[in-house]
Amino acid sequence: MSHDPDCIFCKIIDGEIPSFKVFENEKTLAFMDINPVSPGHVLVIPKYHATDLMHIPTDWLKATVAMAQTVARAVDKTLNPQGINMLQSNGPAAGQSVFHLHVHVIPRAAGDKLRFNWGIVPGDMDAIGAIAERIRANVA
Repeated sequence: MSHDPDCIFCKIIDGEIPSFKVFENEKTLAFMDINPVSPGHVLVIPKYHATDLMHIPTDWLKATVAMAQTVARAVDKTLNPQGINMLQSNGPAAGQSVFHLHVHVIPRAAGDKLRFNWGIVPGDMDAIGAIAERIRANVA
């Protein structure tokens, strides 16, 4: 199993750094974010050190996403938010600050100040189609 002794999330998995655990199984750990953007903000991580979505084996990703769904259901049942975001960022430009793949489960309230959504602005259909063709050529 992959592990990085300098990674803060690997240290949380190992119990070297305390956390408020929500749930844990063989492949994943869910714990409270100590810098929450809303009450009930939970992080879900694989117990496999991969920096991001591009570097994690598929079976570990599946386990992580399944746990995020389980946690989202528990957050929904417990806090009854008006919505929930599941957010996973890759790279600094996307806002990733800890380079161990993680999924944020974020309860939302109507009118809160968080802005993950964007307005609907029609795109250039020719440009969209051209990018789709380029991406399709790289799908394995």
